[in-house]
Amino acid sequence: MESVIAKAIKLKYQPVALLWSDEKPADAMQFTEGKWGCVMWLAVHAAKGKAAVADKKTFGCFGGGVGLGFGNQYKNFPGGEEGFCHFLSSGNAERKGGMEIAEKIKPFMTKESHENYLHGERYIKSPELVEKFIAALPLTEIPTTYVMFKPLSDIDPTKEKPQTIIFFVNPDQLSALTVLANYGRGDNENVIIPYAAGCQTIGIYPYREAKSVRPRAVVGLTDLSARVYIRKQLGDPNFMTLAVPFALFEEMEKNVSGSFLERHTWQSLLSEDKW
Repeated sequence: MESVIAKAIKLKYQPVALLWSDEKPADAMQFTEGKWGCVMWLAVHAAKGKAAVADKKTFGCFGGGVGLGFGNQYKNFPGGEEGFCHFLSSGNAERKGGMEIAEKIKPFMTKESHENYLHGERYIKSPELVEKFIAALPLTEIPTTYVMFKPLSDIDPTKEKPQTIIFFVNPDQLSALTVLANYGRGDNENVIIPYAAGCQTIGIYPYREAKSVRPRAVVGLTDLSARVYIRKQLGDPNFMTLAVPFALFEEMEKNVSGSFLERHTWQSLLSEDKW
């Protein structure tokens, strides 16, 4: 499956199709069970041309399990959901039992992760507010074994229907896709930027939007940790993601012809692109 949008905005990496599946390609990249990994690596792997998958035992990290739609995996975090609430905020060092848990898990963590467990990532002000953050997430239990990432060019639309199409974009391309998402709608709030992990902005948030009569696109990679994790893989610090529910992707594809993407303002930005 080819994308008219990808050609019009001259993507460096091809769009990625996220699918739900009970089968996986034999050569798909997959994390080892019990080993840490960032889900965004799977998406980047597909953007570079190779399939990748995750299931309930190989989602890489607890946030990744949540992000891909394997339920509330924060309950399985060391110290339970309370431990995660402290991890994302002020840390577990002062929490009752926190130091003991930290010692038990230390051999299985990087130095940075262990330090964060003790003293917090400080991404949310307090554990109480993290509880509200979790309550606001569109937690999902997908109906299949795998979440699969495939290069869009490998998709046969007669046999496969993606849940979401993910674009890795620079600021100019993100701007163009924001315009295109609103182009045929008649209103002006068809792209959202939720506060969430990188995997959640390509997973559960687009899943939620796909249920709407007028699904919106979701901007991602505002997750600072994910930006650190994938910078080397992408080779540039300026990438963002835009995750588009498939129905909206089809709408946007049809709207390329005759749009601003064929006019001089966009063409002038393309000519100045430093990719």
